[in-house]
Amino acid sequence: MRILLAEDDGDMRRFLERALERAGYDVVAVGDGQAAYERLREEPFSLLLTDIVMPEMNGVELARRATRLDPDLAVMFITGFAAVALDGDDAAPRGSKILSKPFHLRELVREVGRMLEYA
Repeated sequence: MRILLAEDDGDMRRFLERALERAGYDVVAVGDGQAAYERLREEPFSLLLTDIVMPEMNGVELARRATRLDPDLAVMFITGFAAVALDGDDAAPRGSKILSKPFHLRELVREVGRMLEYA
């Protein structure tokens, strides 16, 4: 199972990448939504794990574009902004999951496993 991780905070990106790799996942990590979208256009992934608030292209727009490329792509959002609501024009793709920071790595790995179970 391949995971594309889009997170603009370098320390958080490396931390999440290592944790998911230790859990046995193949992870490609990028620093912004535009870079993630380019990777999605080039190669297939099972899960898009993306921060919501990022420069260039936010995670919601990335997820919308990504699921147009691959309707079967599972999407999980991570955010430090608990007040971020996904409704109206910011509607997330159906079936996506939101995980609020801070979270425990076990929780992340468990939720990723659940998402990929159905991918």
